[in-house]
Amino acid sequence: MTDYSECLMIARQELRLAQAALRREMADYPTPIAGCDEQFNHLLDQSQRIRNALAALEAPHFVPTPRRLDIGMSIESR
Repeated sequence: MTDYSECLMIARQELRLAQAALRREMADYPTPIAGCDEQFNHLLDQSQRIRNALAALEAPHFVPTPRRLDIGMSIESR
Protein backbone atom coordinates (compact mmCIF):
# COMPACT_ATOMS: atom_id res chain seq x y z
CA MET A 1 0.00 0.00 0.00
CA THR A 2 1.35 3.44 -0.87
CA ASP A 3 1.80 6.14 1.74
CA TYR A 4 -1.11 8.29 0.56
CA SER A 5 -3.46 5.29 0.40
CA GLU A 6 -2.67 4.51 4.01
CA CYS A 7 -3.28 8.15 4.96
CA LEU A 8 -6.66 8.08 3.21
CA MET A 9 -7.58 4.86 4.97
CA ILE A 10 -6.65 6.39 8.34
CA ALA A 11 -8.64 9.55 7.52
CA ARG A 12 -11.71 7.42 6.71
CA GLN A 13 -11.33 5.46 9.94
CA GLU A 14 -10.98 8.62 12.01
CA LEU A 15 -13.99 10.24 10.35
CA ARG A 16 -16.07 7.12 10.99
CA LEU A 17 -15.00 7.17 14.66
CA ALA A 18 -16.00 10.84 14.88
CA GLN A 19 -19.30 10.03 13.17
CA ALA A 20 -20.03 7.26 15.68
CA ALA A 21 -19.16 9.54 18.62
CA LEU A 22 -21.47 12.26 17.28
CA ARG A 23 -24.27 9.74 16.80
CA ARG A 24 -23.89 8.58 20.41
CA GLU A 25 -23.87 12.17 21.65
CA MET A 26 -26.94 13.04 19.58
CA ALA A 27 -28.77 9.90 20.76
CA ASP A 28 -28.09 10.80 24.41
CA TYR A 29 -29.02 14.46 23.92
CA PRO A 30 -32.23 15.58 25.63
CA THR A 31 -35.14 16.20 23.28
CA PRO A 32 -34.56 19.62 21.73
CA ILE A 33 -37.12 22.22 20.85
CA ALA A 34 -37.16 22.14 17.06
CA GLY A 35 -34.97 24.85 15.56
CA CYS A 36 -34.26 26.50 18.92
CA ASP A 37 -31.44 24.41 20.35
CA GLU A 38 -28.10 25.83 19.23
CA GLN A 39 -26.02 23.02 20.72
CA PHE A 40 -28.04 20.32 18.97
CA ASN A 41 -27.97 22.29 15.72
CA HIS A 42 -24.19 22.46 16.07
CA LEU A 43 -24.08 18.66 16.41
CA LEU A 44 -26.22 18.36 13.27
CA ASP A 45 -23.82 20.67 11.43
CA GLN A 46 -20.79 18.68 12.55
CA SER A 47 -22.49 15.47 11.47
CA GLN A 48 -23.13 16.92 8.01
CA ARG A 49 -19.52 18.07 7.74
CA ILE A 50 -18.29 14.55 8.53
CA ARG A 51 -20.67 13.04 5.94
CA ASN A 52 -19.41 15.55 3.36
CA ALA A 53 -15.78 14.75 4.17
CA LEU A 54 -16.40 11.00 3.86
CA ALA A 55 -18.24 11.53 0.56
CA ALA A 56 -15.34 13.64 -0.74
CA LEU A 57 -12.86 10.89 0.13
CA GLU A 58 -14.99 8.27 -1.64
CA ALA A 59 -15.76 10.33 -4.78
CA PRO A 60 -13.71 9.53 -7.86
CA HIS A 61 -11.72 12.51 -9.07
CA PHE A 62 -10.81 13.17 -12.66
CA VAL A 63 -7.46 14.82 -13.17
CA PRO A 64 -7.09 16.12 -16.72
CA THR A 65 -3.74 15.55 -18.32
CA PRO A 66 -2.31 17.36 -21.33
CA ARG A 67 -2.54 15.66 -24.68
CA ARG A 68 1.06 16.58 -25.25
CA LEU A 69 3.55 17.97 -22.83
CA ASP A 70 5.02 21.28 -23.89
CA ILE A 71 7.82 22.76 -21.83
CA GLY A 72 6.47 25.62 -19.75
CA MET A 73 2.83 24.54 -20.14
CA SER A 74 1.21 23.81 -16.80
CA ILE A 75 -2.32 23.32 -18.10
CA GLU A 76 -3.96 21.16 -20.71
CA SER A 77 -3.52 22.53 -24.20
CA ARG A 78 -6.52 22.24 -26.49
